[in-house]
Amino acid sequence: MFALLGTTMQAQEVPYLCEIGLQGGCGYYVGDATPHIFMNVREAYGAHFRYKFTKRWALQAKFSGQRIVGNEYTMRGEKLDSQWSNRLYNVDLMAEFNFFRFGEAGKYDKRIKPYTPYIFIGLGAGMYNDKSTDGKSKITATGYVPLGIGFKWKFASCVGLNIAWQHNIYFSDNLEAQNTLDNKHDLNGWNWMNCDVTGMLTAGIVFEFAKAPKPCRICNW
Repeated sequence: MFALLGTTMQAQEVPYLCEIGLQGGCGYYVGDATPHIFMNVREAYGAHFRYKFTKRWALQAKFSGQRIVGNEYTMRGEKLDSQWSNRLYNVDLMAEFNFFRFGEAGKYDKRIKPYTPYIFIGLGAGMYNDKSTDGKSKITATGYVPLGIGFKWKFASCVGLNIAWQHNIYFSDNLEAQNTLDNKHDLNGWNWMNCDVTGMLTAGIVFEFAKAPKPCRICNW
């Protein structure tokens, strides 16, 4: 009985259980070479899969890529006019919470809104090209904590728009892959107090699918 009740409540809460989407926008990096957000902005893009547990809670798996850029420095810490560039590729898993009961507004529950702000946090793994150790190029992996805020708008039955501002706090301090920037204050490798941070401001379109079963045969929602 409890299992049947739970299935019925979920069907009432979430007409569509799954969602896929594409997004694009701008990204930035904050670290030893760039002290402020939205400096040296470059392209960012991604794709996601979202599973909705209720109108409030969802789980999102996301792949994203971005290019980070900053000024080069001498070994004495003097800023140069030239710039370095590196690419990051990330995969993260995040829990989301909607501030409003989000979905297609219906006649039975007036609390449901076709728009909502939301917050998210999770864990992720990133890869980047690192040649700071011996000058040879190699792919390095690192973990990070993704978190941020966003806005969802459902403008059609199974189509919507997502806007998100995401920060990735890495467990490393060498995303620049530059000898003059890595370990700047003798704090190398994993160091929570001296981590590199990247951010992305993106907008994208989403498509819902996998409609939940109806709670009863005569229901039309």
